[in-house]
Amino acid sequence: MAASCVALAALSLCLPLLLLVAWKRWRRGRAARHVAVVVLGDVGRSPRMQYHALSLAKRGFSVTLLGFCNSKPHEELLQSDRIQIVGLTELQRLTVGPHILQYGVKVVFQAVHLLWRLMCREPAAYIFLQNPPGLPAIAVCWFVGCLCGSKLVIDWHNYGYSIMGLVHGPSHPLVLLAKWYEKLCGRLSHLNLCVTNAMREDLAENWGIKAVTVYDKPASFFKETPLDLQHQLFMKLGRTYSAFRARPGPLDPATERSAFTEQDPRSGTVMHLHGRPALLVSSTSWTEDEDFSILLAALEKFEQLILDGESLPSLVCVITGKGPLKEHYSRLLTQKRFQHIQVCTPWLEAEDYPLLLGSADLGVCLHKSSSGLDLPMKVVDMFGCCLPVCAVNFPCLHELVKHEENGLVFEDSEELAVQLQMLLSEFPDPAGKLSQFRVNLRESEQLRWDESWKQTVLPLLMDT
Repeated sequence: MAASCVALAALSLCLPLLLLVAWKRWRRGRAARHVAVVVLGDVGRSPRMQYHALSLAKRGFSVTLLGFCNSKPHEELLQSDRIQIVGLTELQRLTVGPHILQYGVKVVFQAVHLLWRLMCREPAAYIFLQNPPGLPAIAVCWFVGCLCGSKLVIDWHNYGYSIMGLVHGPSHPLVLLAKWYEKLCGRLSHLNLCVTNAMREDLAENWGIKAVTVYDKPASFFKETPLDLQHQLFMKLGRTYSAFRARPGPLDPATERSAFTEQDPRSGTVMHLHGRPALLVSSTSWTEDEDFSILLAALEKFEQLILDGESLPSLVCVITGKGPLKEHYSRLLTQKRFQHIQVCTPWLEAEDYPLLLGSADLGVCLHKSSSGLDLPMKVVDMFGCCLPVCAVNFPCLHELVKHEENGLVFEDSEELAVQLQMLLSEFPDPAGKLSQFRVNLRESEQLRWDESWKQTVLPLLMDT
């Protein structure tokens, strides 16, 4: 009798799931043009997955984009009638119990929540998943794919365990568990994409995973910003950040002026200010794989050069982004007493970020890959805006930054300070080294994301 009750209870629990699976299988034929794009992170800060969604939509797929909705995505994504954004609930870290328990609770919650969200959506022909983070998303998406007939496509941006290793150390039990899980579950996908040839080779040799390299490419809206739009952006940012405001001095009340530009009140023509500061831009997620103490030390050396009488421009350094270490570095910045350098750390709207890159004079990248196998997308965006870059060196950086061609590569703060001095010593002379790098970028005629996606990813979907 007891056994019959247990069997009946098990059947009552399994029957709804079986019915749901049968219903989804029945609808599978009508979902051939539907794709789920999954990122267990902030959608607004996951540009590559946004670009996947946009490219899929342009090729006639309907797209469900699942992720955390902490910041605004690109307007083009929001305006597309083929893309639906479904928010995932982000479980805040528990404040009680050992760390491993807190992590375990978070993983279980994310697994159940993601499973529920995916099963409640229209069945998808493909599930595109960003990795990292892949724990527990890879296993969940594979399971849903088995139930609904979806093909799993993993887009390898890096290795999740290597990022965890920056915090806990490479031999921590959690890191070893994450590596085992990533290696095991990563083989369950139908297709694998990755961001560098170095990662493709590593996946093949050490993980037994065959992947296709899909380099990050700038979207079409990353381009040089016209001077009138630069002026509008500077005036807008100047309402919040003093670094963008005009310096005190004699000024015609009818003249609209920022720290970099002014608009003639009669003709409306915008011009660069004579003697304007150089605009240096860096963007970051404020994590352990970017050491901003390198930039701060280089800025101190640059400041000292000016104080010693070197002919160098004053500098406005804008560091954009959000992340866990922002407060730490903000405290360090407040301790600096720069006279010729201003630093501000804004979070920009998605539409303003490309405008800022297209208005800047020099980009700086401090990204050091935790695995040594991924490339900084921020540099891709900067190159799309024809913005020369100084980037800290790591093993596969040569796949993107060509030293002395589209930018410079440095090892430490000393070398970065020397590069800043060399590039800005003739600022804003159009015959200077900085201007030559910009000319090289203009002449390179870079392939844009959507065209690259059409050539590399779309044929893979058609083949399967």
